[in-house]
Amino acid sequence: MVDMNSLQALYGGTFDPVHYGHLKPVEILANLIGLQQIIIMPNNVPPHRPQPEATSAQRKHMLELAIADKPLFRLDERELQRDTPSYTAQTLAQWRIEQGPTRPLAFIIGQDSLLNFPSWHQYETILHNSHLIVCRRPGYPLTMNDAQHQAWLDDHLTNKTEDLHSLPAGKIYLAETPWFDISATIVRQRLQQGLPCDDLLPPSVLEYIHQQGLYQNSTDA
Repeated sequence: MVDMNSLQALYGGTFDPVHYGHLKPVEILANLIGLQQIIIMPNNVPPHRPQPEATSAQRKHMLELAIADKPLFRLDERELQRDTPSYTAQTLAQWRIEQGPTRPLAFIIGQDSLLNFPSWHQYETILHNSHLIVCRRPGYPLTMNDAQHQAWLDDHLTNKTEDLHSLPAGKIYLAETPWFDISATIVRQRLQQGLPCDDLLPPSVLEYIHQQGLYQNSTDA
């Protein structure tokens, strides 16, 4: 049973398809910082990347298969039901209203996304509604591109997990999660080439991909 006052984390993405590189780091993250629940939120019309190859219904079903035996995860479909671009700032503002002003909320991103964060729609409002938990990735710098954005990062950075649990929003935490060298692009390329993907994604998801004939005739890597 999830404590209704506990830190809740949201994990968004295209998940085209969902794979172990999505799931394993955040499972480890949950153990590192004491998360009872992670809400996976697939988006429908991502503003920063091409439209997904799989349909919304297919991506939703693959996520359902992937988390069926993982009580840590819960699926939220709200962004799949939008026909307009999914802006994180708007989603988190809505989520904050639903959860009330005091519950600790966090949004999980990768280190590459942190470096691009100031380009996000209304990025400065996001920390009003949630914390940011950043999964570290090798090869990416730990500094922002300019002094103004570095000052913003420094102002909000914390190395105390208790801040995430005791404050409703406003902190950025760099989590020491392991890196799994798997991407949806790699998965799609291997499927297109007829190569095995058993080590890249859950068996139930791989079986569904083959049943649906997904990605196997793709020209978009």
